[in-house]
Amino acid sequence: MDTEPQHSERDPSSTPATGKEEGSRSVRMPGLPEFLRDLSWRRAAVLGVLGTASLLLFSAFVVQPFLIPSGSMEPGLQVGDRVLVNKLAYRFGTEPRRGDVVVFDGTGSFVQEPAPENPLTGLAHGAAAALGLAEPAETDFVKRVVGVGGDRVVCCDEGGKVEVNGRAIEERYVYFGDAPSSAPFDIVVPSGTLWVMGDHRSNSRDSRDHLGEPGGGTVPVDKVIGRVDWIGWPLGRWTSLEPTDAFRDVRDPDGAHG
Repeated sequence: MDTEPQHSERDPSSTPATGKEEGSRSVRMPGLPEFLRDLSWRRAAVLGVLGTASLLLFSAFVVQPFLIPSGSMEPGLQVGDRVLVNKLAYRFGTEPRRGDVVVFDGTGSFVQEPAPENPLTGLAHGAAAALGLAEPAETDFVKRVVGVGGDRVVCCDEGGKVEVNGRAIEERYVYFGDAPSSAPFDIVVPSGTLWVMGDHRSNSRDSRDHLGEPGGGTVPVDKVIGRVDWIGWPLGRWTSLEPTDAFRDVRDPDGAHG
């Protein structure tokens, strides 16, 4: 019996489609993988730009992260905390209330007009600050509202406490061991402005330090950027800032409750 294998010619047209054949076709399209990689990078870049733009818009109009650069608001806010500032809090006719913790632009009240800076540098820093990745502008401050327009704020009464419209304030948020104020003051807050103080009274430059300057240490309401409502970072400190009841018994100058 003939056991030698039989060899026969195969018709090329009968060759089934195989992965190898498909591979040979791809060889005829040089640069395709590179094009796909470029497309992926472009898509990622576009998505990154759109995501950043969305965050910046959200930060500009709704909620802005704010990096706490100093200990002036201890113990409630620590250096390095990233707080979330509610920029809608005062957008619809509502004004800051006593006890609110606010971020404001201190230009013209706490600081003079800043020197002009390189526009590109300023833009980059502003974008980073708006995302909470860099320290805020040197003209931005975070303090607690102690008096609003029309209030008479005095320090200190016989018990060593701050008085607002004749009512002594029990400021449990003040840094442990600090006096309500080491410097005496007696001021009637002009309409449309705020008297603000840091919770760490011995480590805060606030309205008390600007009494002899234009504005008398008060901050115009229209310079308020928003209200601090949450600590967003670090995660271990994630919490909302509970409103204080320290001012609940304070009456407005006209006798109504504030």
